[in-house]
Amino acid sequence: MVQHYFFSAWLLPAGVERENFVRKVGDVYAVGQIAPALPAVRERPLPPAALEALQARFGARCTTALAVREQHGRDESAYTHIPPPAAVVYAESTADVADAVRIAAQWRVPVIPFGVGSSLEGHLLAVQGGISLDVSRMNQVLAIQPEDLTATVQPGVTRKQLNEAIRHLGLFFPIDPGADATIGGMAATRASGTNAVRYGTMRDNVLALEVVTASGEVIRTGTRARKSSAGYDLTRLFVGSEGTLGVFTEITVRLYPLPEAVSAAICSFPDVGAAVRTTIAIIQMGSPIARCELLDARTVRAVNAHSKLTLREEPMLLMEFHGSPASVQEQAEAVQAIADEHGGRAFEWATTPEERTRLWTARHNAYFAGVQSRPGCRVITTDACVPISQLADNVLAAVAEADAAGIPYFLVGHVGDGNFHMGYLIDPNDDTERATAERLNHALVARALASGGTCTGEHGVGLHKMGFLRAEVGDGALALMRAIKAALDPHDILNPGKVLLG
Repeated sequence: MVQHYFFSAWLLPAGVERENFVRKVGDVYAVGQIAPALPAVRERPLPPAALEALQARFGARCTTALAVREQHGRDESAYTHIPPPAAVVYAESTADVADAVRIAAQWRVPVIPFGVGSSLEGHLLAVQGGISLDVSRMNQVLAIQPEDLTATVQPGVTRKQLNEAIRHLGLFFPIDPGADATIGGMAATRASGTNAVRYGTMRDNVLALEVVTASGEVIRTGTRARKSSAGYDLTRLFVGSEGTLGVFTEITVRLYPLPEAVSAAICSFPDVGAAVRTTIAIIQMGSPIARCELLDARTVRAVNAHSKLTLREEPMLLMEFHGSPASVQEQAEAVQAIADEHGGRAFEWATTPEERTRLWTARHNAYFAGVQSRPGCRVITTDACVPISQLADNVLAAVAEADAAGIPYFLVGHVGDGNFHMGYLIDPNDDTERATAERLNHALVARALASGGTCTGEHGVGLHKMGFLRAEVGDGALALMRAIKAALDPHDILNPGKVLLG
């Protein structure tokens, strides 16, 4: 049986014609059509001797069971029919990770770090085979230094787990991508989420790392000090590298005091444009708003159905304010006045923890609400981020193009920092819908880049955005990235086939 992989024609390797582009991965062939990008790959089988070495070292924690391999060979991306890894290794310590990588390096076998599998861009797919290195059992909070506002955790600790561990100290970790992702995965993709407008991204909140390199050596980068001028900033190099430069085994992150007062509000608007213009005015005013999230009417409708809410089914901003009681009230009143100027209506407050939790849980479930609105669909997500002054033009153009194409979609955005997501809901077996969604995605990203923005504000490059990365940074910067990759991973065993096209 011949199955199909799909890829964007404009992402093909130089000199390769689309109609002649046929790849073989194991016993599955890939025939080029316009849809999510999959690079040309070379199969790298797991040698029996390598598997024997892994089994001797890890025993039952190294498995080739198909069900386990399939679980580790898929994520939330729109890719289908990609073979799973050849084996899964469960690591429980830094020594486990180092030994697994050393064995893989000896036989030049790909190693793909795995947390909870919530990535959206194909980061953990075994496009060249190899082993999935599951670090979810490395889930200990190793140290909390409340006086310094730092914590050190293993990579399998999730953001909710960390916040539960520090809540009694009056502290919290603000990076909130929605899914209960692992701290290791969040650092690997340079994640951010709903709080980024005030607290920044993982780039700003990771102070130090313990990393296993491609040779199996354990190194440390950074310190718990708030700043340093000592040598190259290796911490920033590894954060956002998506598992292609090293495997994280410890992460030291910044913590923040829980705000004295928190208030959330929702406000509906006659159209998406009014909601976005309100956001721009709020940010340009210099408001220290903590969260500012956009949901279009389609998304609100899906969220109502999924979370059993009765929100007005109109474009909506969901906002949150942190600070002292007086400052929160002042911020909120100023924001409400701006919303009124742009046609905002039905401004409602959620001041109790229960009300706020209900609203933010619904927002975090927006992706799954969208998926549920079209049973059996897959989602091709966009992740553009633009300068705040360009936000309205980019969002409105994306909405107009999607409406004209007639494809089902939902729109959400961390619009306080210019980051928005179109989720195109496609039938995974309909090549025309895939092609339409990819065409819309391509146009959206091209427009964002022309506006001085980026192809990915928080999801990372993975497989899907490799061609976009070239368009964004240029061949010179891409060549430098390849040189760094070659220097740190000369045999290309760490999550190969991701991030760097060609």
